[in-house]
Amino acid sequence: MLILLCLIYWLGLLGCQSYQPQGTTVEIQRVLSGQTLEWTDKTKQPPTIQKVRLIGVQSPDWQQQPWSGEAKIGLEKILGLDRGSQKQSAILEFDLEMEDTYGRGLAYVWKDGILVNEQLVKQGYVLAVSRSPNTKYEQRLAYAQDYARVMGLGIWQPDRPMRQTPAEFQRQKP
Repeated sequence: MLILLCLIYWLGLLGCQSYQPQGTTVEIQRVLSGQTLEWTDKTKQPPTIQKVRLIGVQSPDWQQQPWSGEAKIGLEKILGLDRGSQKQSAILEFDLEMEDTYGRGLAYVWKDGILVNEQLVKQGYVLAVSRSPNTKYEQRLAYAQDYARVMGLGIWQPDRPMRQTPAEFQRQKP
């Protein structure tokens, strides 16, 4: 039991590490899902709305309720979009691969010094999923998932766990 408590304490400290991300400050417009959001690209004239998918996380499929809805709401809360605010600033930090096959940007999102991708995993809203070559925070995300599992948070709740990964769920759809 002592070892388990030490592990939980140590994993909790990982989320407290201070780091100044090197990225682009953007204005977040809205959250589309637990892993995708829209931001305003003001470098273009006229400014355009761009989509970004968070690196290293996989949100429940939109039909996997209530978990997909909770993931979207969780991302809105972490970004501060749940308090009636229409827009919030955040930092997008890119890795080696900057776009996915759908043309969405791929980024780690930082809000007030917090790695949003990690917080989503740590609170049990999404799964940590490694996607090479974008592995900069792979270990942090894995530790956050271990923490959520041990604590029984979100999709790991013992009384209502998400029983299939989004990939497994999609394979079973007709």
